[in-house]
Amino acid sequence: MIKKLWGYLGKYKRMLILSPLCVAVDVTCELSMPFLMGKIVDTGIPSLNLQYITHIGILMISLSLVAMAFGSLNHRLAAVTSQGFGANLRQALFDKVQSFSFSNIDTFSTASLVTRLTNDVTQLQNTLLMSMRMLTRAPLMLICALIFAIAINAKLAVILVIAIPVLVAGIALITRQAEQLFQTVQAKIDAVNGTVEENLIGIRVVKAFTRERHEKTKFKKSNDDLTKIAIKAGNLIVTIMPMMMLVLNTATIIVIWRGGHMVGNHQMGTGQLIGFISYMMQILTSVLMVSMILMMIARAQASADRIMEVLDTIPDIADKTPVLVPQAAYDPLVNAELPAQEPTVHRGAIEFRHVDFKYTATGKGENVLSDISLAIRPGEFIAIVGGTGSGKSTMVSLIPRLYDVTGGQVLVDAVDVRDYKLATLRSAIGVVLQNNVLFSGTIRQNLMWGNAAATQEEIEEAAKNAQAHDFIISFPDGYDTEIGQGGVNVSGGQKQRLCIARALLKKPRILIMDDSTSAVDTATEAKIRVSFRENLNDTTILIIAQRISSVQETDRIIVLDDGRIVGIGTHAELLANNPAYQAICASQMGGAVN
Repeated sequence: MIKKLWGYLGKYKRMLILSPLCVAVDVTCELSMPFLMGKIVDTGIPSLNLQYITHIGILMISLSLVAMAFGSLNHRLAAVTSQGFGANLRQALFDKVQSFSFSNIDTFSTASLVTRLTNDVTQLQNTLLMSMRMLTRAPLMLICALIFAIAINAKLAVILVIAIPVLVAGIALITRQAEQLFQTVQAKIDAVNGTVEENLIGIRVVKAFTRERHEKTKFKKSNDDLTKIAIKAGNLIVTIMPMMMLVLNTATIIVIWRGGHMVGNHQMGTGQLIGFISYMMQILTSVLMVSMILMMIARAQASADRIMEVLDTIPDIADKTPVLVPQAAYDPLVNAELPAQEPTVHRGAIEFRHVDFKYTATGKGENVLSDISLAIRPGEFIAIVGGTGSGKSTMVSLIPRLYDVTGGQVLVDAVDVRDYKLATLRSAIGVVLQNNVLFSGTIRQNLMWGNAAATQEEIEEAAKNAQAHDFIISFPDGYDTEIGQGGVNVSGGQKQRLCIARALLKKPRILIMDDSTSAVDTATEAKIRVSFRENLNDTTILIIAQRISSVQETDRIIVLDDGRIVGIGTHAELLANNPAYQAICASQMGGAVN
């Protein structure tokens, strides 16, 4: 895991390498203190040699200042390195998520990805911080203190040589069990975040249905589950301290008892015993520090596994090796003698060739779409209708490769969409999805998602085509009006029109509107259709709509039923001979279909 995460240290690797050097100087200076203090007690005080005591005292003060300086430097290096590592890791995770397809995101869930970007990264960041402060310091202090203790009295040091392995074995056993518990803790945090996210997104629905009590109960269950597993993990960790204190106190008693006899028998001096006990305390404190770090590493290991699961995921949809296509193959208007190049969308022709699609990544289960074959000419105005769950949204999602087909081909300008670069394909397609999303910022900033270099004139033109200009200028700040998170300060119809304007600002060759005028009144919707007819003649337009009035003037209507095309034609043609379309019309016209 360290090897996998090493690259995310970036420019902070030098600081990480420099840290142990600072710790080594700090520990060496600090561990000299008991040894020098023993010299004062055994040599300086009995002989009343003030010059010797002063000399040793000045040396101790100097070493203390050096230790303080290098200790402070190490703390600074640890803080900067851990923060930088956390920032790099968060950025890498966020960049990875941006490359995910819809199915990748569905696999992890939004709440889990949020936890991994925040809580899990914080766990690794804090572990690195404490490791740089203590993980090098504790073993080094333990080894050096043990050497000093052996130098003072090797026979007495045998007690420490026995006590240390006992502590290490117990800590290792507990750490192994703790790692599994921490995996479960992080999963429970996912569940809590998911409950909170779902509630806040749907807070208006919760209040409209007075379901606050239900939501509180649901959150309490998730919260209690997290609490129980966290307490269980905490209880396991708590067992370390009694075990350590038992070993520490036992060793201390034996050292004092055995050392006292040695002092009485003149086998060692009083100062040596004081120094030995100080080193013993430092050794056992070092073991305690290591145990704390190991507990943090156990939790960090669980978080690291979850983070690497995201970073190691290969996006389902990605650019393939560029396929060079003769320009005349997809654009007959160009000179056939021009050299082949990476395909771009020129005309907006669309073709489905025996397309099948399943949502599951394994390809198991029933098809959502089956044997879809359809050709759409450039500039056509196409409507897609059908019952709920008939596959309308899924079908149009295949054009910009929001999902990939599981069988057959989708072609744009006679080129398989999988042969385009994603950026090239999607830059030529404007999509207004069912769930209209606006971001925090001004109306202008939201619209310029469609074209970051758009002029004010182009912005207003797109807004006018979407019938949004009039209500925008009615706001005191016009196009500089601030939009709340998710567009909470505009109506549903206004939000839809802003999203349409944003898509139009791209000046796409293909425009896909997935039930994106459902909240717009019929008069405004009619104006939008007229605007499209007058100003988007060269754009291939596909709309999904529930209202027959929204589709009856389109060039052709595609009727879907249970993932299959059951009718293609104009409103009049389908009304005359297509039972499925007749049923849709009858349901909206009170039985009248003529």
